Amino acid sequence: MTIAHDANERLMTPGEVAAMFRVDPKTVTRWASAGRIGSIRTPGGHRRFRESEVRTLLDGLTSEAHR
Repeated sequence: MTIAHDANERLMTPGEVAAMFRVDPKTVTRWASAGRIGSIRTPGGHRRFRESEVRTLLDGLTSEAHR
C-alpha cells in the first residue's frame, strides 16, 4: 500500500523498522506487501515507512502483550 506523507515526517528503512520489532528486514517487507503496514516507495523503488505509523503499530503490539 502506498500512502501520502507529511514532508516533515521521518521515513524509516526496512532495516530500522526491523530493529524496532526485532525481526528480519524481509519480514517488514512482507508485512508491507500484505498491507499490515503502510509504505512509501522512493523514486528508486525502495520502501520507506512513516515513523509515526511504525511507533503506533509497535505501541499497539506492546500494549496487547501487557494485557
